[in-house]
Amino acid sequence: MKKYLSYILGFLLSSLSMSCYYDELFIPELPDIPVDQIVTYANDIQPIFIQSGKDCTACHNGSIAQPDLREGNSYNALVPDYVVPGNAESSELFQKLPGNNHPIEAGFLLNVDEIALIKTWIDRGAENN
Repeated sequence: MKKYLSYILGFLLSSLSMSCYYDELFIPELPDIPVDQIVTYANDIQPIFIQSGKDCTACHNGSIAQPDLREGNSYNALVPDYVVPGNAESSELFQKLPGNNHPIEAGFLLNVDEIALIKTWIDRGAENN
């Protein structure tokens, strides 16, 4: 009888441990940004962080959560600590965007176009332009 219980217990534990396994980061299918479209930090990326309804700076303000995304501070706070220029997939900023893998406590998500812009900016070198 103990032998059967140990088999059942082993099966249940292994089933339970596999049911909680996440092997991949969820990244939505992103639209392509045309090669001739210039993506700048000041005009395209920074406004995403401070736009109405999606104000990342409510938490990322230098005191609650890092990085500090307030206007005037954000580029230096992001690069190189949270952004690997030329490689969005390796950049913590891209990996943790709302809509990718960011906690949704603030109640907002970035849409796929915004995520695509950020990814494109990083992949193109993450310049402070």
